Amino acid sequence: MKIENEDALDQLIICHQCHTLHEEIPIEDGTKACCVECRSVLYRYDSKLIDHGLALSLTALIFFVVANFFPIVQIELLGNEQFITIPKTFLSLFENGFYFVGLLCGVVIFLFPLAIFTLYVFLFLLLKFKKGEDLTKRLLIGLSYMKPWSMSDIFLISILVALVKLIGYVQIHMGIAFWALIVFVLMDIYMTKYIHLNEIWMLRKQIFVEK
Repeated sequence: MKIENEDALDQLIICHQCHTLHEEIPIEDGTKACCVECRSVLYRYDSKLIDHGLALSLTALIFFVVANFFPIVQIELLGNEQFITIPKTFLSLFENGFYFVGLLCGVVIFLFPLAIFTLYVFLFLLLKFKKGEDLTKRLLIGLSYMKPWSMSDIFLISILVALVKLIGYVQIHMGIAFWALIVFVLMDIYMTKYIHLNEIWMLRKQIFVEK
């Protein structure tokens, strides 16, 4: 495939499975384009993606706030009760001198997930009202850099492992934040798997070309 200039690169798409290069073609609403080699889905076009993504992003943000500002678990040992929250885990690391670990955990467990879904909300709102052509481009680029560093799912697994080890020694009561964190992680996984950034790129192009 011969490429005449850099602008032609915008019309190409690479398969994430077999890395075969394809020329992007317009498709109808509700349909998908598949790789000619491995038949994996290259991209979809869904006009309802904006409303769907906005609803999911706002819901995920609500559960994220609940997960961070309410106790995750209540641990009871010999009549002494202790509530554990996500911010408290970071503060404990700082208090014990683990500054780098505390900072890293704060970034990948709190800052990046919050920033990602906040950017999602702004992005889908801009696309819904067909505003901010350049800003939506920058938001998509920022999301592509930040998404690999969101590790709420890893944090949830580490909590489950710690609770399993503590079950025989203390009494454990799950707080509302624990269930909110599970829902948030599930929504994060769902958006990562079913709402691909390349599909939002195509939807953005469709919106501003028609405009």
